[in-house]
Amino acid sequence: MAMNLAPARAAGLAALDDFVAAAGRRYTDTRNYDHGPGDRTNVSMLSRFLRYRLVTEAEVVAAVRREHSAAAAEKFLQEVLWRTYWKGWLEMRPSVWTRYRADLAGLKMQTGGWRAAYDRALAGNTGIDCFDAWIAELATHGYLHNHARMWFASIWIFTLRLPWQLGADLFYRQLFDGDPASNTLSWRWVAGLQTAGKTYLATRDNIARYTGGRFAPAGLATTATALTEAPTPPQALSPMMPATGRVGLLLGEDDCHAESLALGGARVTAVASATVADGRSAAVETFVANALTDARDRAAAHFAVAADALPALTTGAVRDWARRCDLTTVVVPYAPIGPTRTALDLVAAAIVTDGIALVPVRRAWDSAAWPAARRGYFAFREGAGTLIG
Repeated sequence: MAMNLAPARAAGLAALDDFVAAAGRRYTDTRNYDHGPGDRTNVSMLSRFLRYRLVTEAEVVAAVRREHSAAAAEKFLQEVLWRTYWKGWLEMRPSVWTRYRADLAGLKMQTGGWRAAYDRALAGNTGIDCFDAWIAELATHGYLHNHARMWFASIWIFTLRLPWQLGADLFYRQLFDGDPASNTLSWRWVAGLQTAGKTYLATRDNIARYTGGRFAPAGLATTATALTEAPTPPQALSPMMPATGRVGLLLGEDDCHAESLALGGARVTAVASATVADGRSAAVETFVANALTDARDRAAAHFAVAADALPALTTGAVRDWARRCDLTTVVVPYAPIGPTRTALDLVAAAIVTDGIALVPVRRAWDSAAWPAARRGYFAFREGAGTLIG
């Protein structure tokens, strides 16, 4: 039976329940194999639910730990922590995201040079059998196996010699689980920027082995020279303000489980949701919109209040909703660095002049883990390891 990957919390919980028994030895032994889009039984397929927090990291870890020891499920639990690490690392270095987006905007204005190769890559017309197949799979399914994502990025950067920023943008626009932090920083890692000097080189033998011989591409780059940049020191996380009194709860795509937010003494009197149009594929935008509908309806039922779908995450839309609902405080689930966060920062700066405060609420999971993401992953694993036992 095909897995239900609908943009809803119920589908995410069902996917988690289906996977838990396999999170130990089976996952460890088979996770690196890409059998193609017709067989994803060796991986969890939870990433799209975790991306929007239709299911939370804490819930996934708790479910796995009820059936497996930390040692038995180590490989899977580390994948959950990697997602948290990327978010924390970028949260403390927002200029990396700002620079990436500025570079991307500049690249999209350029013509000539790499443009012809870029167009062939997007059309799946490179002559590299695996790469062209993955382009089609990405467009059709909005998903690639993690190993295929690494191979794809390596071929993009070192064989096709295309700017990594454009590849990261392609993934972000096409993947149902496209996450600003894990996607951008994973591409930087392949390019040798994230761990300075350390690149990832895709090879014919590795691809052939882990695709079961479906692909054995010739002509791949045999060397991978790391890109370079100036280091970016981490900064402190912003402190959180308490949410109190009569508030409106505004949901964005980064956290679709408002029922489990710690709102303290706040009394929710209205719920709304809003998205940021960010050039993603129609399929991804529809998925996000439906995930937010699911989140908004659940939140409205949980708090027993009315719910609104705002036309967009803009100052005007939020201001109109706050006035209509007689709000002086708008509470939002904390949005990590990315398009939603950028939009919320603009809204917050504008509506405060109307006497309306925008108060983010950060989850305990993030507050506990993100400060440990000051260096590499393994140092982070030591600092945040208590989250997975």
